[in-house]
Amino acid sequence: MPHSDETSRHRRFAEAAREERPDLALLCLLVGMEADPGLDEDGLDRAQIELDRLAGLVPFSPGGPEGWAAALARVLGGEHGFRGSGADYRRLESSLLHEVLEHRRGLPILLSVVWIEVARRAGAPVYGVGLPGHFVVGFGDPHGHHVLVDPFDGGRTLSPEDAATLVAGATGTPLAPSMLSPSTPLDIVLRILNNIRAWAAARPERTDVRLWAVELSLLLPSHPARLRYERAQLLVERGEFTAGAKELESYAEVVAAVEPEAAEAVRRQARAARAMLN
Repeated sequence: MPHSDETSRHRRFAEAAREERPDLALLCLLVGMEADPGLDEDGLDRAQIELDRLAGLVPFSPGGPEGWAAALARVLGGEHGFRGSGADYRRLESSLLHEVLEHRRGLPILLSVVWIEVARRAGAPVYGVGLPGHFVVGFGDPHGHHVLVDPFDGGRTLSPEDAATLVAGATGTPLAPSMLSPSTPLDIVLRILNNIRAWAAARPERTDVRLWAVELSLLLPSHPARLRYERAQLLVERGEFTAGAKELESYAEVVAAVEPEAAEAVRRQARAARAMLN
């Protein structure tokens, strides 16, 4: 059974995700609370204050998209050294906003969150762009005149050819116009949680991290149904056989109408999980 403080955190995350205009920074910080028991309300406030402080260093209305991109690159990439490296992919802290704010290092998507939140506070027309394999930031009109920048590279401006190279390197496929669509705050949070799940999946001893990442993902208004199956498997793997079996049975009911054979296979897994109790 979840502890009351865990239940409270999950409820708060779910409520924040269902706001009419979800607060991206708050959602990312609530993810951080799952990972870091030392992150308390004061820590959340400090992180928000730091975002406000950084925004205050950005010149007021520096010009069009190019001006905003240059101003943010100067403040965040230059003066404050926000950027990433290959080593950041090996650290869970690289996916936690409060850690990225403190250490100025992180994954592309977390550095982009810093850029988005600072730029938004400064009044910039900013949005996130979830390119396959690499998250970047756009300034301006996503359907008109805009500029793309790469916060992972200190805010380097990306030409269309640069963006196409990033996509080709990650997927081997050409850049499609749909890939340049703005990401919503909930899109961004789900992608961050997917990164955390992938980090933990490569470390079998960290099923605890993978479980809470799955559970937070399930609290988002829109999420892949298969995450319920992943949660059930994790519960069984962690020795919570009854809870895991119930979750497997519930998932089987969901998929039975469209994939009856898959549903029966899941039911067999549920029976096997219950047998572990005998």
